Amino acid sequence: MGRWRDGEAVLRVGGADGAQVPLEIAASYRARTRGLLGREGIAGALLLTPAGSVHTFRMRFAIDVAYLDRNLDVIALTTMVPGRLGLPRPRSRHVLEAEAGAMAGWGLRVGARVGVEPRPDGAGT
Repeated sequence: MGRWRDGEAVLRVGGADGAQVPLEIAASYRARTRGLLGREGIAGALLLTPAGSVHTFRMRFAIDVAYLDRNLDVIALTTMVPGRLGLPRPRSRHVLEAEAGAMAGWGLRVGARVGVEPRPDGAGT
């Protein structure tokens, strides 16, 4: 993917035939700090990069969290309710967030590799 930039992309879960999920990329300090704060939900997922841990203080809904290594392999998955501080994951380079239950619906699990692709219309990333 090269150098990450704030914007929109597509998350691919499970290879070429897997789920395609709308993705927001938060690569700048400002975008990572804002994250999902103040939102009522998210359609798709948010990729925080670089990131090794997250929190859910001041969040309005529970989230699924996937910690990704430098190859975009899932090294840990958890669900967090509002008001929690996540454990730092030393090998994590990116964190993927989605509404609680979404990742199971996509078939995402520890050991899986995800892909990030430009949006078909060319916008974002």
